[in-house]
Amino acid sequence: MDWKPDSGDTAWLLVCTGLVMLMTPGLSLYYGGMVRRKNVLASLMQSWMLMAVVSVAWAVLGYSLAFSPKNPFIGGLSWAFLPWKEFSGRTPLGYADSVPHLAFMSYHMMFPVLATAVIFGSVAERLRFKAMVAFGLLWSLLVYAPLAHMVWGYGGFLHGVFQNGKPYDQTGVYPALDFAGGTVVHVSSGIAALVACLLVGKRVNYEREPMPPHSMVLSTVGAALLWFGWFGSNGGKAMSSGMLAASAITSTQLAAAAATLSWILVEWRHRGHPSVLGAITGAVAGLVVITPAAGYVEPFNAVWMGAIGGAVCYLSVAIIKAKLRYDDSLDAFGVHGVGGVVGVILTGIFANATINPAGADGLFRNNPVQLVNQTIAVLVTVSYSGIVSFVLLKLVDRFVGLRVNRDEELEGLDLTQHREVGYNM
Repeated sequence: MDWKPDSGDTAWLLVCTGLVMLMTPGLSLYYGGMVRRKNVLASLMQSWMLMAVVSVAWAVLGYSLAFSPKNPFIGGLSWAFLPWKEFSGRTPLGYADSVPHLAFMSYHMMFPVLATAVIFGSVAERLRFKAMVAFGLLWSLLVYAPLAHMVWGYGGFLHGVFQNGKPYDQTGVYPALDFAGGTVVHVSSGIAALVACLLVGKRVNYEREPMPPHSMVLSTVGAALLWFGWFGSNGGKAMSSGMLAASAITSTQLAAAAATLSWILVEWRHRGHPSVLGAITGAVAGLVVITPAAGYVEPFNAVWMGAIGGAVCYLSVAIIKAKLRYDDSLDAFGVHGVGGVVGVILTGIFANATINPAGADGLFRNNPVQLVNQTIAVLVTVSYSGIVSFVLLKLVDRFVGLRVNRDEELEGLDLTQHREVGYNM
């Protein structure tokens, strides 16, 4: 008898695909409002261009490298160029039994787009457009895809396949829990962002003149779209419109809300006033922190995770960055890198196998081994993304040039890179 997809699960996954796609335009608005007026279009264009470049790269090669079987560190080429005979039926290898392979591939296409776009917030207002395109393309194939294979791919080095909370055959060497991209998306892009801002250097006149966001309205709208799209990112990972998706979405909302409160309270105490920028950044931090855990923790534990993550990310952005004096323009590392690490580690503490039989218990349920595995996953991701990102940035700088010149930077990237302006008044 021919296999037929479950129409409800397929519809749910396709809707979630659209929600995750919306996160990248949301990120462009979130970032776009935080730069100066003269760079708003350049910021929007980065995310828009990456949706095109990375999507095609994913179809040509990225998806196959991430999810087809080969070895523990990278997939093979059997699914390159999306051969129809491989994508016209069910998802193979146990990835998702009730949805078409093509739907699974399309859903996962949106994650490298977002991950790559996150990076460039750290070097906003000074990066060449062609350098952004070149690095984004290479990074999506040579950093994101191998990490996705290690964590989510069949036979991956960190791939956690569990049954009733216990690892069984198809597991990696150190089976880690990452429900929707704590390591693969956020830690990897956050570390790449840190490497990029250190290599590219500080903006002209950084620390000598104020560089406030030019439109908090734009950034708030962008953050709202990110929050909305995150329900698709975390809820869609359940691959079914059932109880697991409901739990993941509830945890997502609670973590974002708790992190908003946590960030605002710490900021209020530290600076004497709450800010809109703090509120929306806190929400994004909470969304990052809950991403690896959304389908593995009890919903109220998401409150604790969000509260911890909001406070830690605030300290990273407001205190540690100021002391170390690196110019992570839009806090890509401080929110995504630091928040991702916090989330992955806390997953190893709060995970509960009764929430998801394909998950495992964490430290608080007498399984310290899972915390060790989560820590190893962080170390592997930080090391791999940091080293390869450094090499790729050096190559791009050698052949293309990473940074615009001083005069172009002072005039603004909108005019010097795109010959357009965001505002005519």
